[in-house]
Amino acid sequence: MKQPTSEQIAAIFDKHAPTYDQQIGWFERVVLGDARVWVISQARGRVVEIAVGTGLNLPHYGDDVDHITGIDISPRMLEVAERRARALGLARADLRLGDVQAIDLPDESVDTVVSTYTFCTIPDPGRATAEAFRLLVPGGRFVLAEHGPSTSLLGRAAMRAMQPLAVRFCADHLLRDPVPYLKGAGFVVDEQHRTGRAGITFRILAHKPL
Repeated sequence: MKQPTSEQIAAIFDKHAPTYDQQIGWFERVVLGDARVWVISQARGRVVEIAVGTGLNLPHYGDDVDHITGIDISPRMLEVAERRARALGLARADLRLGDVQAIDLPDESVDTVVSTYTFCTIPDPGRATAEAFRLLVPGGRFVLAEHGPSTSLLGRAAMRAMQPLAVRFCADHLLRDPVPYLKGAGFVVDEQHRTGRAGITFRILAHKPL
């Protein structure tokens, strides 16, 4: 199964940008559940959101967050996010075109890294997780929601059968477990919950050791 390049992934999301909110909204209601509010409720201080997409998380950021840097590889997705930020009057959001596998920010410069349904698409989640570790201050949080292997044997078999088409047409790896990437980068996993239909949704809170 061939991994799409970063350029191919950007093209896929550029194409889907006008309808992405409706597509993911339906999937979250029916399959994944509402993990976004939980994720953003854990964010504090200076935040980097990797693969910010159309900015669906932006309305949920509260007063505990001082500044949001959102990074995405798709210009069309960012256009939607920028319109959303303007509509919200969210002056503390800085939305940037970029690759989350190589983020142009200093070491130990943020307090929280946020990721919602991004590990499934990033070409090398290990590199992106290492970047998150580099950016965070000691004690900083990495909080994410992700879909991954179902807790059901039948569910995992169905996902395995669908994965080649999902990767080819949507750059979507259905069976990636985010936990090994976090631990491999040096994070300590504080909370891990499985939710969603057939347990396919991960809700994870981790931190960079002091």
